[in-house]
Amino acid sequence: MTRTSQLGNRASTVLGRRLGAELLRLRDAASKTQQQAADVISATNSKIVKMERGWVPMRDPDIRALCEFYGLEDRKAVARLLDIARLDRERRKAKGWWQESPHPGTLSEYIALEDAASRIRTWQLSLIPGLFQTAEYARSVTVTEGVGVWEDPDEIERLVGIRMRRQERLRDERPLQVYAVIWEAALRQLIGGPETMRVQLEHLLEVAEYPNVRLQVLPFRAGGHPCISGPFTVISFAETEAVDVVHADAIASTVWVENEAESAAYGAFFERTARLSLAPHDSVSLIDTIRQEI
Repeated sequence: MTRTSQLGNRASTVLGRRLGAELLRLRDAASKTQQQAADVISATNSKIVKMERGWVPMRDPDIRALCEFYGLEDRKAVARLLDIARLDRERRKAKGWWQESPHPGTLSEYIALEDAASRIRTWQLSLIPGLFQTAEYARSVTVTEGVGVWEDPDEIERLVGIRMRRQERLRDERPLQVYAVIWEAALRQLIGGPETMRVQLEHLLEVAEYPNVRLQVLPFRAGGHPCISGPFTVISFAETEAVDVVHADAIASTVWVENEAESAAYGAFFERTARLSLAPHDSVSLIDTIRQEI
């Protein structure tokens, strides 16, 4: 199912919907009814419905009781569900560090998911991925190029600071695995001018050396490809049973794809486009060539 994210403490969030979907999958696999689940946590049937649809924040005792009832014995899997529940509660209470954003909205939901993820695959048509951007490039994307809607210098700097803080996941004790495929246009578009772009490409060459980063470039000569319609990011989690979440930005809206079949389709499109792209070593060579041309 494809959904536009809803905002507000009482609305379902991406995290809540993902957690609810996991509990629903577990209940179906255990062949239990909603009423049976409700009895386990001394609740009404309607509460189970709301939990499985991500409409309400979930208590840790309820999650533990339901996991035990459904036969989930993997402690790590239960711990991850509890972690998602905690992040979801923080989102609803607007207490995540990402709430520093002047316009948090779907940005905070995305960062919360990214913070809980183990791997992301990102396809970009015209911009360097946010996790790889320099501060000056990020600032230029927000202001100079008119991509953003922010004019207040303090708000702009908070947005840039948030982007820089997100990048800590690349080098922390549980480094995020990132597989990025970038169209050649994103390397040649002079965001912020020649000097900003040259420094950005130098930084991109450094990031490409990280052991947890795989970077490929789709060259112009590749012609048509499966992902030509727009950029997107596939967010994956540590548990094999967890469903990927896809985030795609349109001009005036954000789309979340949370259905297993549709998420898998995005993953397949990504892999097909990656196969048309240059190998990592050749991608680095092209990036360096463009840097020298600048």
